[in-house]
Amino acid sequence: MEILLNPKRQVRSYPDEPSRQVMQKTIQFFEARGKRRLKEDYHARLWYADFLDFVRKEKIFATMCTPAGYGVADSRWDTWRICEFAEILGFYGLQYWYTWQVSVLGLGPIWMSGNEEVKQRTARLLDDGAIFAFGLSEKAHGADIYSTDMVLTPVDEGRYVASGRKYYIGNGNKAAIVSTFGKLAGSGDYVFFAADSQHEKFELVKNVCASQNYVSEFALDAYPLTEADILAKGRDAWDAALNTVNVGKYNLGWASIGMCTHAFYEAIQHAANRRLYNMLVTDFAHVRRMFVDAYARLVAMKLFALRACDYMRSASPQDRRYLLYNPMVKMKVTTQGEEVINLLWDVIAAKGFEKDMYFEQAAVDIRALPKLEGTVHVNIALIVKFMPNYFFAPVAYPDVPRRDDAANDDFLFHQGSTKGLGAIRFHDYQKVFERWHLPNVEIFKEQVALFRDLLANTPPNEEQMKDIDFLLAGGELFALVVYAQLILENASIYGVGEDLIDQIFDFMVRDFSKFALDLYGKPTSTAAQMEQCLKMIRKPLRDTASYDRVWNEQVLALKGAYAMDE
Repeated sequence: MEILLNPKRQVRSYPDEPSRQVMQKTIQFFEARGKRRLKEDYHARLWYADFLDFVRKEKIFATMCTPAGYGVADSRWDTWRICEFAEILGFYGLQYWYTWQVSVLGLGPIWMSGNEEVKQRTARLLDDGAIFAFGLSEKAHGADIYSTDMVLTPVDEGRYVASGRKYYIGNGNKAAIVSTFGKLAGSGDYVFFAADSQHEKFELVKNVCASQNYVSEFALDAYPLTEADILAKGRDAWDAALNTVNVGKYNLGWASIGMCTHAFYEAIQHAANRRLYNMLVTDFAHVRRMFVDAYARLVAMKLFALRACDYMRSASPQDRRYLLYNPMVKMKVTTQGEEVINLLWDVIAAKGFEKDMYFEQAAVDIRALPKLEGTVHVNIALIVKFMPNYFFAPVAYPDVPRRDDAANDDFLFHQGSTKGLGAIRFHDYQKVFERWHLPNVEIFKEQVALFRDLLANTPPNEEQMKDIDFLLAGGELFALVVYAQLILENASIYGVGEDLIDQIFDFMVRDFSKFALDLYGKPTSTAAQMEQCLKMIRKPLRDTASYDRVWNEQVLALKGAYAMDE
């Protein structure tokens, strides 16, 4: 079973030749540039014009980001292939992923709109190689869209002027269309409209970040618009903002997976060829432990994100389970990415600072992903809304298969109202766990049962429900249960061996214990809750033979598996 991306050994199958071509050409572009040029541009903070020229020439974004029916025959919005594309971009550098990601966000309100004229123009722009931007955040309010200060004022029938500022807007320097969120003067209704970054009334104030990306602050001062530029109004505009984030934030987990994979190859190659105290670094027990832990966490990240993709592609008005799994990819996978980099960095130490290492940029950029498209705290606060139904009101659903078919994901642009999250139902997680009887899975099941008992018998009281700090600690425990469930579902689909699954649940047991201790220590936790938390603190079982097989056959085997050409 090969689950990690290796650009020099592409083993993933594709349902069609255009998809394979996109991935191969993208890999070839970066490999031909080489690591030296990649790092020189990174340190020089050079705008990636050559990458965008490649995108334009090969019509990469046009193929990947145009829903079926608007572009050429092989274009579609296909989350399955978007996963690998995002992973490849992250593998070579977050900056390349970022210009694509903020284009995805900018396209969301357009493809969700009823404005066919703008949609047709967008398809032509994509075909020409254009990039896009999502004008949501503001300096004073962040992503608090209730408080937007961007105002559209009617001037006569069908004509408006827009005034206000936006902040932290990627691609604001070059975007052909900036999907901009604001309010209508007078009514206060929300609105999305299409702005042009090259218009004379579009003032590009500055790049707020020191990077290859252009993360802009921009100002509109009496920017002229007509009804033809309006994408959505009222509740539709509000829903478009949140539903666009539903589509886009999933990609952050894949950027993290790509970065961690490249960093892992560098770290194992360095450590396995370095001697200290007359020993190979990889002969030290603590080094092996950190590598095995990092590898297990990385594989778990990918298994979960792939399975969440299946639910996104199979979603419908009757099945909205993706609204739990999607923010989990954003929140849990990206924070696990930080854990992977931390573990690897503790192994390679000073080597991780060297300017010619990919690792040096990954160690910095990996920190961004948990903090974009809503912080970890925002996404935990979102997922706790699903907790009662998840644990106590399961319903039957048809099995969701692996969704690697060449299909357009129509529902993502017709998600409908963002209300009613608390009413969404889930299939029974216990039935998934019951199929597995590995030692550490069994311990984890016992921990989950104790947490469920805490919720049933000593649930948060009125004071605790107002204590965000307390709820976030409980949310971390809940997130681990969901994370484990989808990992186990996908382990069966991808044929992941029992040795690795038990090693994954080694860290899951430890993480569950850590968060149980955190909940125990909260100022508002009650004596009964504290007692239950202590019961959740467990130690994983160590099967030395199984651990050694994972180390020798899967982790150390990656020595020399990939190195980017200079």
